[in-house]
Amino acid sequence: MPLIIIVFGVVMLLILVTVIRLNTVFSLLITSIAVGFAMRMSVEEILKSVETGASSTMGQLGLLLAFGSVLGKLMAEGGAAERITTVLTAVFGKKNLPWAMVLTGFLVGIPLFYNVGFIVLVPFVFMVCASNKLPMLYVAIPLLAALSVTHGYLPPHPGAMAIALTFKADIGLTMAYGMIVAIPAILIGGPLFGRTLKGIATNPPPELFPQKRQDAEGRLPGFGISLLTGLFPVLLIALGSFSHLLLPETSRWLIALQFVGDPVIALMIASLLAMYTMGIRQGKSLKQQSESVEEAFRGITMILFIIAASGVFKQILVDSGVANYIANLTNDLSLSPLVLAWSIAGIIRLVIGSASVAGLTAAGIMLPIVQAGHVTPELMVLATGAGSLMFSHVNDPGFWMFKSYFGVSIKDTFRSWTLMETIVSITGLAGVLILQWLGV
Repeated sequence: MPLIIIVFGVVMLLILVTVIRLNTVFSLLITSIAVGFAMRMSVEEILKSVETGASSTMGQLGLLLAFGSVLGKLMAEGGAAERITTVLTAVFGKKNLPWAMVLTGFLVGIPLFYNVGFIVLVPFVFMVCASNKLPMLYVAIPLLAALSVTHGYLPPHPGAMAIALTFKADIGLTMAYGMIVAIPAILIGGPLFGRTLKGIATNPPPELFPQKRQDAEGRLPGFGISLLTGLFPVLLIALGSFSHLLLPETSRWLIALQFVGDPVIALMIASLLAMYTMGIRQGKSLKQQSESVEEAFRGITMILFIIAASGVFKQILVDSGVANYIANLTNDLSLSPLVLAWSIAGIIRLVIGSASVAGLTAAGIMLPIVQAGHVTPELMVLATGAGSLMFSHVNDPGFWMFKSYFGVSIKDTFRSWTLMETIVSITGLAGVLILQWLGV
């Protein structure tokens, strides 16, 4: 019965958005409440889920999206993104830019949460496409495939690390096997799949995709300062993430690095740096830069509301106990442990929408099998992580973030984003099974 209700909820949401054409925020909230009542949640439980879902999602993403929007706008107006794309084109060639995006996404994705990497790097995609007249998803999908795979498969990324710790897997081996599995998944789900998406029309919000630079003298900043400004949040976050490996826990430097390495603080500092390097240093006034910041904040408003509402939908599904229902449903399935872990994570991801919840829930369900020694823990981490990426759709905030940033229809979001996530998930499982067959 719960699965039927969820299917009903998804269909209801699609009808409200695409047929009736009700505003997406209202559609998500109405569907969430309807599903909550259908799941026999009390009024108090539904209201708590609405509050928790919106606040937790915005608590994680609100300021990240806001400061990420500011950084992208300042870099575009200051010419940094144009300088970087000019150099990338010269080094890799226009034909190979999707492969440059793969490399960028992979290197940046390891220390960052997916959402942070998305917010930091998507402005680069906008400028690469504008400068070279390339189809946007042809360039974006390789980048996002790399970010997604590092998010799902590879420690020290927090999601994969949590699953590895649950299974008591060797982190070094998990990373080594993960690299082997990740590379074909990224290549198939990224550049190869991206070639099929050239015909999809995109329409990013103008505030996120400035068409022209606004510096009066027409000069571009240097490549070094442009790259430093764009990747400064990545550097700060990486320092914060790995500082505990170099410094004792009592060190004041450790506390300081972890503070500036918080994603929100890192993006705020990077935005302030961009106000100087991309504005004041070029002769613009602080007032002009502040006006650009305000425009960036205004441009992100609707995206923030959509993501908050999608967080409500996800929370209703989590609080209704669907994950426990799925766990009981899959207990009697006679499958390979690796396939079973992938399937459980995939079903929970499909139903609930959260990759992190899917991965950790599946890990808890499969832990007794790993403890019994029936399967290699490192491969179980990868199978579970791959399953947690499966079939992102309307109950996943990432689905709406992709749709909103690139300005594509729901149909084309399924055709591009959802299918890419499914490809990297299935390819990941195939890679894990091949490693098992080889005797790993």
